[in-house]
Amino acid sequence: MRFSEIFDRVPRFLSSFYFLTGIAFLIWMFVFDANDLVKQYDMYAKWHELQADREYYLKNIEQVKVDRAELLSSPELLEKFAREKYIMKRPGEDVFILVPQEKE
Repeated sequence: MRFSEIFDRVPRFLSSFYFLTGIAFLIWMFVFDANDLVKQYDMYAKWHELQADREYYLKNIEQVKVDRAELLSSPELLEKFAREKYIMKRPGEDVFILVPQEKE
């Protein structure tokens, strides 16, 4: 069989210049381009991760606002928070910090 006989068996639209150019363009875009499918998938996964982080931080912001309002409304709670979190003390007091020993 000759090349021309094989070429005649191929449907005409498959041998068209525009079809072949379009296929070459799609292959270039999906495989060789700077924004190929792998990078697009990675960016999509990163976007979902950032959305989850955003939701986490929005929930934490609401909790911090509630805690802040509670602390600012009560001097006793503010003093307790300062003593526990920042190890603050009144003048003349001694503070002992107990650190549990690590088991070997």
